[in-house]
Amino acid sequence: MGSIGFQNKLMELQGNMLNFAYMLTSNRDDAYDLLQDTTLKALDNEDKYAENTNFKGWVFTIMRNIFINNYRRMARAATIIDSTEDCYHLNLSQDSGFETPEGSFSVQEINDAIEAFPEKYRVPFSMHVAGYKYNEIAEKMDLPLGTVKSRIFFARQQLQVRFSDYR
Repeated sequence: MGSIGFQNKLMELQGNMLNFAYMLTSNRDDAYDLLQDTTLKALDNEDKYAENTNFKGWVFTIMRNIFINNYRRMARAATIIDSTEDCYHLNLSQDSGFETPEGSFSVQEINDAIEAFPEKYRVPFSMHVAGYKYNEIAEKMDLPLGTVKSRIFFARQQLQVRFSDYR
């Protein structure tokens, strides 16, 4: 196939390619960007196309690979590397709010609210937040599992009521 024939065949697929790009991205602007990137990549690699093979499949494979590569690049860019000594920030999202005075004040206020709970609610709730499982808390406190779950539930409800105006 000559260069003109290749370009014509590629232009005939633009509608199908746009539909496939929209299916991948679910965003109109991103779909147009993906369509453009795919068209350019196909034109740049015209010499790699083997005659008598599925042209549409070849172009759609290029589009899918570009989409996957872009997705992986964005996922890597969003990864946070925690260099603190004890990996404290490892599980925090980038916009956790700890960088702002208001965010740290909110955390202190939440801690104060937890400390104000009666001990029978504070201890199981604090253990749960620390990562203990329900059955471990029940065993340590020598309480039935249902009691532990209800006390943690009650503590959560109290926090939600107290901080309902923050939403």
